[in-house]
Amino acid sequence: MTTNSRWHPWRTLRDHHPDYVVICSHRLHRSRMAYQHGKRIWLCSTLSQAERRCTLTHEIIHLERGPCPPGLAAARREEDVVNELTARRLITADALINAFRWQPHPNPADMAEELWVDVPTLDTRIRTLSPFEVADLEHKLDGDWSYPWIGN
Repeated sequence: MTTNSRWHPWRTLRDHHPDYVVICSHRLHRSRMAYQHGKRIWLCSTLSQAERRCTLTHEIIHLERGPCPPGLAAARREEDVVNELTARRLITADALINAFRWQPHPNPADMAEELWVDVPTLDTRIRTLSPFEVADLEHKLDGDWSYPWIGN
């Protein structure tokens, strides 16, 4: 993936899961952002464009991975894995480096907007950087980067 390439969940759904229908016209209960049943995916009508992009990617990864394992602990682990995969798919290492070049000491909301994601997805991506990715970030930015809540 090049620096200018962006993951497109809508295109991926069309190309790889054409039998699925996405419905964005309903407000979902409580803090639920999406609901998937059968060949339908409901995205809460109150989501921003970036939140819809992140949430749909999350649901596509659930489709790819198959049914959630039984048990609460296993389901929580699966959600953590899906959250990390979502963040990695939406925010490439190159895109993250470029975003830090624009804002070495960012406001998370501004950086998330730059990356076209929501803040929780950005936080997940930063929190799950591999040691290699951290070293690459340090090298390419000459050590001039920081992120709130993450100690460097």
